[in-house]
Amino acid sequence: MIKRRKSKELTIGNVKIGGNAPISVQSMCNTDTRDVNSTLKQISEMAEQGCELVRIAILNKEAASAVKDIVKKSPVPLIADIHFDYKLALECINNGIDALRLNPGNIGKRENVEKVVKLAKQQKIPIRIGVNAGSLEKTIDEQNIPLSEKMVLSALGHIKILEDLDFDLIKVSLKSSDVLTTIEAYRSIADKIPYPLHLGVTEAGTLKKGLIKSSVGLGTLLAEGIGDTIRVSLTENPIEEVSAGFEILKSLGLRQRGVNFISCPTCGRTQIDLISLAKKVEEKFKNLDKPVTIATMGCAVNGPGEAKHADFGIAGGIGEGIIFKKGEILAKVPEDKLLEKLEEIITKSYK
Repeated sequence: MIKRRKSKELTIGNVKIGGNAPISVQSMCNTDTRDVNSTLKQISEMAEQGCELVRIAILNKEAASAVKDIVKKSPVPLIADIHFDYKLALECINNGIDALRLNPGNIGKRENVEKVVKLAKQQKIPIRIGVNAGSLEKTIDEQNIPLSEKMVLSALGHIKILEDLDFDLIKVSLKSSDVLTTIEAYRSIADKIPYPLHLGVTEAGTLKKGLIKSSVGLGTLLAEGIGDTIRVSLTENPIEEVSAGFEILKSLGLRQRGVNFISCPTCGRTQIDLISLAKKVEEKFKNLDKPVTIATMGCAVNGPGEAKHADFGIAGGIGEGIIFKKGEILAKVPEDKLLEKLEEIITKSYK
């Protein structure tokens, strides 16, 4: 059982963050925010996949104006991503945004920061301080200390600005494209502040490489109890980010959404087309929203024995296979009927 770091609870829209709330999965639209219909379509697709918070980029006044229409129809709370222009933050708050992602140190004069914080406080709008390793303040970046320490210094500086204005609806992230730097930064700040932490390895890369880097970075921190929200940053359709986020959390027993698929890696004992079959099983049951484990195993050695903990499973033979439930064999069928029989048994079980 993972003992999670205790943090201050926040509410973003209808989603609780930190405290005893479950770790939430979020992602970010890659649409042009000014295109309301396309943005809403992508938000809905992510929400159907389980995404609980969605961030949208606010590049200009037109994007900030579009927030009003997007918020009205969004199925999940929205976070506005803002840099440099404090007026965009004000307009997004007035247009109904649920939270902001900005760094108070880069939106100009203190009076500008005060205007944003005053309105955010009135409307109870949380602010995420998002520190990225590649965009640190020059005075900090020039210091002769490890990059992770620079990131923490930057975050603490931004936090102090908000705290000095008596604002504590704060969430913090410290992201680097380097996994170890990311881990070190989060570990360092975890016991220095009471605020919830949003985890991510930024610019992680394309699907395969990005998944590996994110899984190592986020998995390490989550296993240590650090993290209240996560985003798996991928150069890919954001729906893939949501799926990956839940898989990481499921692997650590921190969340359960949908099916937990397990399958053996194949070997010379395998007498059926296991790779193809495992993919078909995942595709067939990808929308089954039940806390169930389904196993696809290659032979009797890895069949009902090693996978007896699975709720349902297939074990292959020579041109045939068996269907089992919690290690108990239910049926023996030809290879081309295995998926059909498994679906029949699982469907009956959840009627």
